[in-house]
Amino acid sequence: MIDLNKLYRLAGKGVRKPTVWVGGLLVIVIVLVLWLNPSGLADPDHGQGMYVADRRDLTINVTESGSIKTQNAVEVKSQVEGQTTIVSIVPEGTEITQKDVEGGKVLVELDSSELRERFAQQEMTLTQAKASYEEATAEYAIQVNENESEIKKGQIQVTFGMMDLQKYAGAGLAKSLIEGIEGIKDLVASVAGLSESKELGGSALQTLRDLQSKIDLAGEELKRAGSKLEWTRKLYDKKYVSREDLEADELTVTRNTIERDQAKTSLELFHQYEFPKECAKLVSDYQEACRELQRINDRCRSKLAQAEAKRTSSRQTLDLQQTRQDKLKKQIDACLIHAPSTGMVVYSSSESFWERSRRPIEVGAQVRERQKLLSLNTTKMEVDAQVHEVRVNKVKMGQRARITVEAFPDKSFEGKVLSISPLADPQNWTSPDLKVYTTKVSIDGDYGFLKPGMSAKVEIIVNELQDVLCVPIQAVANRSGTKFCYVFASEKAEPREVQTGEFNENFIAIVSGLQPGEKVSLNPPRWTQTDQPAKNGEDKDNHKPETQPAEL
Repeated sequence: MIDLNKLYRLAGKGVRKPTVWVGGLLVIVIVLVLWLNPSGLADPDHGQGMYVADRRDLTINVTESGSIKTQNAVEVKSQVEGQTTIVSIVPEGTEITQKDVEGGKVLVELDSSELRERFAQQEMTLTQAKASYEEATAEYAIQVNENESEIKKGQIQVTFGMMDLQKYAGAGLAKSLIEGIEGIKDLVASVAGLSESKELGGSALQTLRDLQSKIDLAGEELKRAGSKLEWTRKLYDKKYVSREDLEADELTVTRNTIERDQAKTSLELFHQYEFPKECAKLVSDYQEACRELQRINDRCRSKLAQAEAKRTSSRQTLDLQQTRQDKLKKQIDACLIHAPSTGMVVYSSSESFWERSRRPIEVGAQVRERQKLLSLNTTKMEVDAQVHEVRVNKVKMGQRARITVEAFPDKSFEGKVLSISPLADPQNWTSPDLKVYTTKVSIDGDYGFLKPGMSAKVEIIVNELQDVLCVPIQAVANRSGTKFCYVFASEKAEPREVQTGEFNENFIAIVSGLQPGEKVSLNPPRWTQTDQPAKNGEDKDNHKPETQPAEL
């Protein structure tokens, strides 16, 4: 009889060595042996292979395929807006050293002829914008000075208006007039009786005094002429004076009477007309000067606001044109892509067959803004593994991993889980129901012989169980959530309920229900809907095995 325990130990070790295909081939050989020669490995009644349950160290792992990529590769993209043409590019595979980085080695040169032409035109536009801004700034300064002059003129007119009013009516009466009269509608009526006010002063008071003195003087003259006329009449009656002397005195009295009446009339005209009229005119002039000052202030603010708006607009235009020129300068500078770091040059088109065949990166190729041109790969590598959705919950950040590369089957590499994609990868049209999550696994150390794109297999160590009872995973049948093993207690294999633990691709841990050394069937029958395991003395032979074992 073939020792299946030894074969499964060899198979279990095989999947953890770099030569994974050897372990797979060994499992195939075991299955063929079991299929072609079951008589030497199984119970004669059932024709089933068997396995002796034993205790062993069990490594729980998740094994997936993936491809090697450069870890922390520096991507070089085009920063030129729109589309442009590659003028020159360093050969693929060029090693960029630290000296190249410090010396500003040019990796890619893009066509900048159109940008340089636009830059020259922009310089002329910027010069015009600067001239407009300087003109607007000068106009603003001129407007500020003109406003100051206009406001001062208006203030002087207000001052002169007040002085004219005070000069004519006196400071006290002028103050009363300004404070007591709000409008000019009834101004004449308001000042009609103020000519006799005690606050009256200035030239109006002087005029009033002149008129009053004329009246007084004319009255005195009339009184004297009257007295003289009385004496003349007495002398004329006594024939001491002539008729001509009497008529002369009478004429003098008449003239003095007229002069006195004229003086009184002038005073009345002053009180009733001249004084109110002049006061009203001066008050109106003063008020108009105040209103004109307000209008001057408003016009000055408006003109200054216009000048400020023009200056601000020209400043913004200048800033906009300067920004455009700076942007064009950056675009021209971006046409020369210097080495940002060390590494090996790999064209972006080399990473995809479609890109390589349709849009290769080469001299004369058209590239668009933010298109990846090349990457600088270091010797630090990682693997992008595609973990199936049923196993992704087992994978955690920082878990250890063993990596084997198909190009170097005799080498094994160590690493750890760096990241797990939170979302499933986009569906593949060939397998729309397949859900996988990209998991990045580092490769510890630097290996110059590893190249991006190489196929690799990643074994992520989920758990390592020490000294646990194990059986092959196909020895456990599952029915409605209950696990069974078919145990050879006698010549026939009988079902026994077991409690299982963690498992890997080959073995499963048995928590309870089996003892070390017990033999289990490797091909347990699949129950039908009517089949039941023997319980409570029922017929144990009422089992109808099917061709495949039940699933876990």
